[in-house]
Amino acid sequence: MQRLGTGIGWRPEIAAEIAGLSGVDWVEVVAENICPGHLPPALRELRERGTTVVPHGVSLGLGGAERPAESRLTALAERAVALDAPLVTEHIAFVRAGGPGTGSPLLEAGHLLPVPRTRDALDVLCENVRIAQDALPVPLALENIAALLSWPGEELTEGQFLSELVERTGVRLLIDVANLHTNHVNQGEDPAVALAELPVEAIAYVHVAGGVERDGVWHDSHAHPVTRPVLDVLAELCARTTPPGVLLERDEDFPEGAELAGELDAIR
Repeated sequence: MQRLGTGIGWRPEIAAEIAGLSGVDWVEVVAENICPGHLPPALRELRERGTTVVPHGVSLGLGGAERPAESRLTALAERAVALDAPLVTEHIAFVRAGGPGTGSPLLEAGHLLPVPRTRDALDVLCENVRIAQDALPVPLALENIAALLSWPGEELTEGQFLSELVERTGVRLLIDVANLHTNHVNQGEDPAVALAELPVEAIAYVHVAGGVERDGVWHDSHAHPVTRPVLDVLAELCARTTPPGVLLERDEDFPEGAELAGELDAIR
């Protein structure tokens, strides 16, 4: 897999800071937030400097019962081409349900919802992933999410679910170590167990993000500094393999460039 190095999630609010940071090998941009024919000048300048840009989708809903919409796949493919991206990424989640043929109105969650870790759900996910892979001009990698709940009757652990997904589809993985920590605090799932079950050779890159604990609940906020427990999960992963890339995510309450640089140094 392509070596990406150390990266940061590109957001317009910190475009100037990112442009001035040293040692940023690549950036990731939310695919739905850009228009291929009208890239933000700061992002276009990064691309012209040779910085790799990876589009990260949030709305395909590959874990839903319906097949991924052709229009959404086309849009994601267009962004991959416009950015000359080596791969695109999405989530193992569903974001909508209902609609024509279901007897229910279409519901948009506005959030990444967890896929039940059952074999039936895995069958649906695998078929949707194959459809997406056929429609995209570059490889696809999928991210584990921070789940708000666990579905009853689950048959597989997160590691087993991801491993079978990779085995059946050849899809790559985007492992979010902050999400593993979130699921550890909120649902008692051991990150070390999940990492031990992962096909580490399939990892395309890794997400690291900050959060905060309130009243025993971990909030995956992307608006706080990265904590030591999250870095410990990253260290555990790196003890098992050398990931091709690691990326810092920040979506709100953006700090000064010096603080971002310090977080990137800690990740390195």
